Amino acid sequence: MMNNESFAGVGSTIASLMFLWAVCRQYFPYQLENYFSKYYTKFITLIYPYIEISFPEYSGQRIKRSEAYTAIESYLSNTTSERARRLKAEMGHDSDKLILSMAENEEITDEFCGVKLWWFSRKTSSDRQTISFYPTDEDKRSYRLTFHRRHRVLINESYLPLVIQQGKAIAVQKRKRKLYTNSSSFDYTEYRKLVWSHVPFEHPATFETLAVDPQMKGEIMQDLVKFSKSKEYYAKIGKPWKRGYLLYGPPGTGKSTMIAAMANLLDYDVYDLELTAVKDNSALRKLLLNTTSKSIIVIEDIDCSLDLSGKRKTGGDQQEGNKEEEEKKKAMGGPPGKEESKVTLSGLLNCIDGLWSACGGEKLIVFTTNHIEKLDPALIRRGRMDKHIELGFCGYEGFKVLAKNYLGVESHPLFDSIHELLKEKKMSPADVAENLMPKNESEDQADLCLQSLVKALKECKSVNEKDEEEKVEEEEQNLKTNEEMLENDGIVVDNEGKENKED
Repeated sequence: MMNNESFAGVGSTIASLMFLWAVCRQYFPYQLENYFSKYYTKFITLIYPYIEISFPEYSGQRIKRSEAYTAIESYLSNTTSERARRLKAEMGHDSDKLILSMAENEEITDEFCGVKLWWFSRKTSSDRQTISFYPTDEDKRSYRLTFHRRHRVLINESYLPLVIQQGKAIAVQKRKRKLYTNSSSFDYTEYRKLVWSHVPFEHPATFETLAVDPQMKGEIMQDLVKFSKSKEYYAKIGKPWKRGYLLYGPPGTGKSTMIAAMANLLDYDVYDLELTAVKDNSALRKLLLNTTSKSIIVIEDIDCSLDLSGKRKTGGDQQEGNKEEEEKKKAMGGPPGKEESKVTLSGLLNCIDGLWSACGGEKLIVFTTNHIEKLDPALIRRGRMDKHIELGFCGYEGFKVLAKNYLGVESHPLFDSIHELLKEKKMSPADVAENLMPKNESEDQADLCLQSLVKALKECKSVNEKDEEEKVEEEEQNLKTNEEMLENDGIVVDNEGKENKED
């Protein structure tokens, strides 16, 4: 930029003028003060003909990180390793290479079309000494670009768009995929700048190793790839660039593994959203606003997350329900009035399919459940959950994938027996995989594992027996629900099924 002596001279001159003006302004009438202020600004411009543009990390109410700041950070990280004196280092995409970037309060020079520019990484901290129960982060980071005013048009129209474009491309190339989770909002983390914490995403699952019917697997992969390349199509039809997937089926059928395979196929980050840890609808909205594009937002076991079954109370019923909850807490010895999540079904729907859902792009929203019948139809209708994928018990094709993964065999004399048994028995892919897991270092481990699977399948209940048990459990659950509803209405049901009206 300019050397230190030049800076010192300019700074001394400006300081002297400001002091002189502060002393003399009290003797000038109000009209003259405005007149001299106008020409004072022009005079300072003549002495210091440089323009400064600031790019803060957060804008507005610090709801979402600035995309411009993130892009500039990536752009500068690619050009600062040889120019900056103070650097900070992070692990790269392959976990072996370090990525260097500017440290705070460091300046570097850049050149564009023969024009010299200066980038300054700034970090300011609040000097206020406050006592608060809420953890806060008062640090404010920004980048400042300085250039001569004669190059204003070139910088605004050519240089800055190029920086943003290259910065986004560099960020995609160098990013290390992450698995995010949200902390409990009950310790007031919504007051912190970082609402997500993360670890590197290292799940090895792929569609090749997934124990799913090949035809279904091919359809899902084709749908995912088509979605990732449909930015213009979604803009054309007027829909946010997002897609919902509902994965449902019994436990152990590979729902979580399917999500990992999706992330590895598309090279997306994963946000594991725990609804019970979100304080209210506003906190949920802030969490989703701080997710990035090229990501999968996952809510696992959504039928167990809060009361999203559609059985909503209104008016006096809500107050009566709150009193019952308080009485239960007291009876169990728990502290009354303990804060619980206030996320509602309406709030969740607005975040995933309302106006806020258009913030950001290229996102998958995935729900998983073991009991699809318990979910409110409004939550899983087409348009919110666009594709419903049922993951059932292990079939023969899925078994062959597992046998190849775990034992390295593609054919065996016991395959025919296992094929017939899988038609009659219900066993989850997780149980099949456990039986195929080698338990020792013997040479004939493939034979031992397959024999173990045959034995387990023979001991497993048949399809008809399983269906009968599920019907009995469903009837018992329905009977229990009906009895609870009658009791709430003041009707007592005796052991013989007779109804007695309470006084």
